[in-house]
Amino acid sequence: MRSKFLCIILALCGTLYAQNDTVQQRNDSTFNSEAVQDSSDEETKTGWNFGGIPFASYDNDLSLQLGALANIYYYGDGKIYPNYYHGFYVEASYYLRHSGIFTFNYNSNYLIPNHGFKVDLSYLPDAMCDFYGYNGYQSIYHDDWRINTDTTTRLFYKYKRNILRFMTDIDGQIYKNLRWSAGLGLYWFDVAARPNLKVINSTQAKDNQYPDIPGLVEKYATWGLIDNNTLHGGVHPYLRAGLVYDSRDYVANPNKGIYADAFLTYSAAFGNQKQYNNLVLNFNFRQYFTLYPKYLTMAYRIGGQNVIAGKVPFYANSIMNVLYQQRTMYEALGGGSSIRGMLRGRVQAKGFLFANIEMRAVFARFDIGTQHFYVGATPFFDIGMITDPYDLPADLDARLHTTGDQVEDYFNMDKKAIYTPHMSAGIGLKIAMNENFIISADWAVPFNKQDNNSQWDNFYINIGYLF
Repeated sequence: MRSKFLCIILALCGTLYAQNDTVQQRNDSTFNSEAVQDSSDEETKTGWNFGGIPFASYDNDLSLQLGALANIYYYGDGKIYPNYYHGFYVEASYYLRHSGIFTFNYNSNYLIPNHGFKVDLSYLPDAMCDFYGYNGYQSIYHDDWRINTDTTTRLFYKYKRNILRFMTDIDGQIYKNLRWSAGLGLYWFDVAARPNLKVINSTQAKDNQYPDIPGLVEKYATWGLIDNNTLHGGVHPYLRAGLVYDSRDYVANPNKGIYADAFLTYSAAFGNQKQYNNLVLNFNFRQYFTLYPKYLTMAYRIGGQNVIAGKVPFYANSIMNVLYQQRTMYEALGGGSSIRGMLRGRVQAKGFLFANIEMRAVFARFDIGTQHFYVGATPFFDIGMITDPYDLPADLDARLHTTGDQVEDYFNMDKKAIYTPHMSAGIGLKIAMNENFIISADWAVPFNKQDNNSQWDNFYINIGYLF
């Protein structure tokens, strides 16, 4: 997983005020302006507000990361504060071992009258993407195989996965809190079974070079568990449609209400990958309870994903579909967007369920200049399980013998292992500016060492709450 410790170099927080305050407020149940005004004693923000952070971080696998990110909000006349009329998120960051995040996100519930509109354009190069096999605990994870020897390498569970992504979504009201949502987009995957050793080893000391030996993706392809025509990636446009129920009072950090969605995603494939046309069902249910106004909220999320028709290529099946892109990438299951503390993408299956529960506490609220801040902590518990596994071939033992491998080294053939829940727990620190620009640092520990043998290096730095 990408666990990282973030060192903030500089925070720039300024407010620019727009001259035009004629934006018409929309009667939208998603933004309950009455609840917003009644719930805070803070000065209402108006006009443009900017929060930007140049930063540096360190990743155990990817080394030093340098970059900058920014949130820009337009509050207009302030009638809907802390909700906003237009929001922008931009990030450009790069790891010295050739992975990065380059993303632009825009969202508004006022650009198109009576409709929500969202756009995401991202390039996500990843020289060392994770792959731990199929069906969760049915695939045995060996932490000691990530040590460089003549037969193992730290890159054994890695492959190259670069993604160019475009997403656009629109939604509109059906009745009160019930909305429809539709979207289209495209994923362009550039994949290789092995990372680029020439590039990666150029950053390694001479006595710590990665050996050029097959990793797990290459072995799966040799065993016939991954189709060879997927080893270079592919282009997959998609269409998406669903229903949303939303009664939250706020968007960035709800204190009360329900958010629920259910949607279908059809992804297309072409040429020798045409068998990878597929239809996937997703659902999410989130609920928020105010225990003490402005200072203590309980929140939980239940969700699931299942392939109901067709096949999904291995490089796309580790991605969780979402209607609204709050994080740069949603991995399923494992990692900072699903089951924190688990290895990123630890679970690959055709169907899964997951749940998160958080106790969101605010310890202090204060102002610096004209900006409103709060600091809080969030203890949490995460759980996930497989509902629809991959079917492994009956001649698996013979297939592994072709590479001199033993089934018991890679697979737990007890089917009970497939449906054993994956669990973790941890705590997060939140620092927020003007309610919407939220820096989130989470630390988590899995309950089972098969999900991650490390107990201290499971940190995640993100913008915003998990849900």
